[in-house]
Amino acid sequence: MSIEVRHLTHTYGEGSVLKTVALDDISFTVEPGEFVGIVGHTGSGKSTLVQHLNGLLKPTSGQILIDGQDLNGEKVDRRALRQRIGLVFQYPEYQLFEETVAKDIAFGPKNQGLPADEIDRRVRKAMESVHLDYGKYAEKSPFELSGGQMRRAAIAGVLAMEPEVLILDEPTAGLDPRGRDRILTMLEELRAREHTTILMVSHSMEDMARLASRLLVICEGKLAADGSPRELFSRPGLMSSVGLDIPEAARLCAVLRAKGYDLPADLYRPEELREHLLRLWKEASAC
Repeated sequence: MSIEVRHLTHTYGEGSVLKTVALDDISFTVEPGEFVGIVGHTGSGKSTLVQHLNGLLKPTSGQILIDGQDLNGEKVDRRALRQRIGLVFQYPEYQLFEETVAKDIAFGPKNQGLPADEIDRRVRKAMESVHLDYGKYAEKSPFELSGGQMRRAAIAGVLAMEPEVLILDEPTAGLDPRGRDRILTMLEELRAREHTTILMVSHSMEDMARLASRLLVICEGKLAADGSPRELFSRPGLMSSVGLDIPEAARLCAVLRAKGYDLPADLYRPEELREHLLRLWKEASAC
């Protein structure tokens, strides 16, 4: 599934004194299998953008094309397209409501009218994907789970719909380091196993450094930059100009380069910085 956004503009309060342009002439394309990070400071328009990508919001102007079809076209089955694009809101655990974890995860597939055996297969697969043991948690109330487990159970409810595209809005917000790491590991595994196209909104540049193959930088409703993490994190001036930082490894690399260390300017992951520092240490030891 490909997604093409053409000149997307969205205005809240059109025709009133409260008129606010949330998105302003944004265009980009997402290819199948990409992991796209969407970053920007609070209020930049990130959440408004992702709510357009499965038709929850309609553009004031512009188009969203899904496999070449206008998502908001008159003859398009928007419900069918939405089933192919899963959207996980911020704090999705607030939407848990069923008696058991399994029933909550099964809610979407059941509404699709799927047979019982297919629903059961999807529930089991989704729970496995989010590292919740079926035998241990399926019959538990979702409200007996820890905060991180509730978050993963809510994400499993979206995965059970087997979307081709998964969109997540701040999926690690409010979690402790262990819960955050489990969510990120789950997303890494999902992409590797299912080749799912993933778009993720996040304030964490560390999360983006770990997962994203591409970044969209949103600033005041406009697309300020579109490029690989390696390209954009090597331009701290650009990122700071839109109110964003760069990962710790990239900052440390810049400091070491300023002190005369022979390091590439585009390092941004801890493991690659460590590898280069070990090489320099071995070279120095050999001398």
